[in-house]
Amino acid sequence: MAKIGEKAQVSMPSDREVLVRRAFAAPRALVWKAHVTPALMQRWMLGPPGWTMPVCEMDVRVGGAYRYRWRSIEDGKEFGFHGTFTDVVEAAKLAHTEFYDPGDVGGDMGEGADIVLTFEDIDGGTLLTSRMDFKTQAARDAAVSTGMTDGMEMSYATLDDELRR
Repeated sequence: MAKIGEKAQVSMPSDREVLVRRAFAAPRALVWKAHVTPALMQRWMLGPPGWTMPVCEMDVRVGGAYRYRWRSIEDGKEFGFHGTFTDVVEAAKLAHTEFYDPGDVGGDMGEGADIVLTFEDIDGGTLLTSRMDFKTQAARDAAVSTGMTDGMEMSYATLDDELRR
């Protein structure tokens, strides 16, 4: 189990899945809010230094769409993700499809993935679990090879700072 103050724990429970667990020293409702409020996401979901998130659009309801787009400060190159929310249980579960838009960065990432975030109370905070189910092992491996989980941890460290405010 991930503990507060530790980096995200990453595992691959099957040949198509990536599981990331990260604990935050903040109430579940606050961690949830940081994941469903565009203005907040634009402050923390940035990955490595040097990126901004100029587009963060979300209609957080079953069947609602979302679109995220990142831009490199250095050269203006962009990439993004989009999809549809498939399950929304306030402060408990957020599930969605995810499709990669490579823009000027990267290549094909396959036929998308199904993502399920769960938010659980733990002693002193919240456990966030992200289960990513890709359509194929090749798609999972392509996503992981981009440094995706390292970028997630960098974003989560920024979220730690936001949650302390």
